[in-house]
Amino acid sequence: MKHYKEFTITAEPFNPEIISGLMWELEITGVNEEVNCLKIFAAEESNVNIEQISGQLKKLVDEKMIFNFNVEENLVEDKNWNEEWEKSVNVIEVSDKLVIKPSFREYQSEPGQIVITIDPKMSFGTGEHQTTKLVLQLLEKYISKNINVLDVGSGTGVLAIASIKLGASSAVAVDNDEWCSLNGKENCQLNEVADKVDIVLGEIKDIEEKNFNLIIANIQKNILLGIAEEIKNHLKDRGTVILSGLLFSDEEDITIKYSSIGFELVEKKSLDEWIALVFRKN
Repeated sequence: MKHYKEFTITAEPFNPEIISGLMWELEITGVNEEVNCLKIFAAEESNVNIEQISGQLKKLVDEKMIFNFNVEENLVEDKNWNEEWEKSVNVIEVSDKLVIKPSFREYQSEPGQIVITIDPKMSFGTGEHQTTKLVLQLLEKYISKNINVLDVGSGTGVLAIASIKLGASSAVAVDNDEWCSLNGKENCQLNEVADKVDIVLGEIKDIEEKNFNLIIANIQKNILLGIAEEIKNHLKDRGTVILSGLLFSDEEDITIKYSSIGFELVEKKSLDEWIALVFRKN
């Protein structure tokens, strides 16, 4: 009987998108995000082991993205991994208005609710993580009709799709991961917004269009610090930026940086240990 290696990773703080991104640099076959851990799968004959995985995670400790971690290994019987993945993806009621669901789950919506269909595959952005919920809740407040939106580090495309569903006239979703680009296009088709969302494989510097009314970036702190000037250059005067992927401990560094280049902090929203910050360009 065929077996697979299963590695269970816990970390503090739990940054599934960053950790899974590093894991895909190894010879793995799948990643399953659970509530407080990541499960990494590799073929039994592969060279992937706890030492390799720990070596990757130590990079995050050195960069102060996580404080500590733990890795456990098991040998498990081969399964229908697609079926197992589907079991782990649920309907998420982000707010009274916004609901995220996979295509294989039924949901009876209430009047006025906006239901967004997202099949995440390998991309981050199921709506379950606190940072995604925070940004979606803020989009309800800051999206208005006829604005254009840039989503940086778009993952599944859920934030760009939500922006259109909430009333934005157009959105650009950019991510430097090819899987995210393909998955974003699939999800736009599922939600019938492909004509209004431009999925771009690349980085914010590759976006020619400037003068966005609203820019969203749900990425970790170091990247947000590094692209601050690019965000400013792509935003209209008095435009709004929503930043997340941040812990409480990141707030001071982000606020100092963005304030120093002409942004004003107008709102902070938190969920558990995570925060989202809203800035306006002066």
